[in-house]
Amino acid sequence: MTPINMLRAFAAALPLAAISLPALADIKDYEFRLVQSELKQGNGVTVAVQLIDKRSGKPVPDAVIFARRIDMAPDGMEMMASTIEGMPATEPGTYRFKTNLTMAGGWRLSLSAKIQGETGTLENKLILKVVP
Repeated sequence: MTPINMLRAFAAALPLAAISLPALADIKDYEFRLVQSELKQGNGVTVAVQLIDKRSGKPVPDAVIFARRIDMAPDGMEMMASTIEGMPATEPGTYRFKTNLTMAGGWRLSLSAKIQGETGTLENKLILKVVP
C-alpha cells in the first residue's frame, strides 16, 4: 500500500472510530434535585429527590446511595439531625427517604452516591424548608 493510499484509508476510518467511541461523562455531569423543597413538619415524612444527568436533563436510575444525612445546618443547628432511611423507588431516577422532621426551619439533606458506569462519588447537599 502506498503512503497516499494509507492516508486515504486512515481518513476514511476516522469518522467510524469517532462514532463507536462512547460519550465520556464526568461525575460533575450529575446532580440530585429535590422533588419538593418545602415539606410539612412531622414524623415519617417522605423526602424525594431525582438524580439528573445535567447534559440531557434525564433522570438516572440505579445509582447506589451509600451515605445520607439530614440535619438543621442551615439554621445553625448541625447537631440537630434526624434518622433517615431509604424507601423503594416509585419511578426510575427518583429516590425516596423517610425521616422525622421534628422542627420547622431549614434542613440540609446530604447524599453520596455511586453512578453505574462512572468513576468517582457524587456528593450533593440540598436545602429544604420545613413548615409547621
